[in-house]
Amino acid sequence: MNMADLPDALAGVMAGVNRLIRRRLRQEAPEPRLRGAQVELLRLVADNPGVSVSAAAKELYLAGNSVSTLVNQLTDAGLLRRETRSDDRRSARLLPTPEGEARLRAWRERRTAVFRELVDRLGEDDRAALVAALPALRRLADGLREEVTSA
Repeated sequence: MNMADLPDALAGVMAGVNRLIRRRLRQEAPEPRLRGAQVELLRLVADNPGVSVSAAAKELYLAGNSVSTLVNQLTDAGLLRRETRSDDRRSARLLPTPEGEARLRAWRERRTAVFRELVDRLGEDDRAALVAALPALRRLADGLREEVTSA
């Protein structure tokens, strides 16, 4: 492959892997199945307990009303709870419920198991190539994150 084709090939492979992993995880997920944006919000709240709706929207690059809709869906499903802030009654803190934390932990475990299974199927040279590529992929992600957050 020539270097001029790398960006398109990389974008295609990464999008394809991500889409197929999500599809595989959804097939094995308990009911009700969560959509990608719901999982992203649940992960964000679990990693940042007490985050506000507006801060979550900013972090996820979504409109506030979209995040409010996701919050309502996850609250109705018993995976998230809203707590009124003591310092500002108009604002709410978002917290995962024990069921939400368990669901997220199970999702992460399934995701790791799927990747482990897939990586184990590869030959030693392919596994070594993936290990060697990780630092560059992290730098790529960091550069994109910086670009998106400064916009």
